[in-house]
Amino acid sequence: MTDFAQTEIERRLSLYQVFLKLYEHHSSLLDEILQLENFPQTSLTRVKACYVQGVVDAAAVYLMTNLCGNQTQSLRQPQGIWTIGRNRTSGIWIADSYLSRRHAAIQHIDDQGFYLIDFNSTNGSFVNGARAVGAIKLKDGDRIRLGNMTFDFFVNYTCRVLPTVAMDLLMQLVHRKNDHTVEMLNYIQKNRQKPLTEKPDSNLETFRNSGLAEKYENWYDSFNSEQKSEILDRFFSRQIPSNLS
Repeated sequence: MTDFAQTEIERRLSLYQVFLKLYEHHSSLLDEILQLENFPQTSLTRVKACYVQGVVDAAAVYLMTNLCGNQTQSLRQPQGIWTIGRNRTSGIWIADSYLSRRHAAIQHIDDQGFYLIDFNSTNGSFVNGARAVGAIKLKDGDRIRLGNMTFDFFVNYTCRVLPTVAMDLLMQLVHRKNDHTVEMLNYIQKNRQKPLTEKPDSNLETFRNSGLAEKYENWYDSFNSEQKSEILDRFFSRQIPSNLS
């Protein structure tokens, strides 16, 4: 019986040592697991992921985040320094008792990037599980923990201009500039006839003489010349009775 008790004690001590080493090297992971214990199972699916995104474009540098009031906001700061803490004067104010009043800051330096700086906070700042000492340069996808708050950091330096939407798709969209627009698009979709063999120029003349040009003048003028031409081709190819083709 004594041998069994001694073995059990040694086993528990061994597990305790493993736990200490795990906490030492992966404290942020264990903290997140412990935080989940505070949520009932039914509410886990409603936990919102927290994030901070640094955006650099030609006009300005700013942060986008949902840490402020649980709503996504764009935060611009003329010095490129966003302070984080429990103090309400912080640029990113978080009501977390584990945060210091002035806990840390994210700073942008031109031609270098975004950095996380800890203000000698009581509970520290961590990037990917490592305690932040000095200025830590942030990369896209970094995991940051400040006090009891954990969030992901993203950074965006590029912007792509997408091609224009194809005309056949554009005709299916609803443009609510006026009441006639929806009526016009629906009319075109519902009344499809055989293609017209007339010359392209005669389509425009028929459109002007039909009285539709005046009725839909505001809607028609909102498109460029190429779109107008394709609209006329598609419209008249679907409207003229088959005995004229």
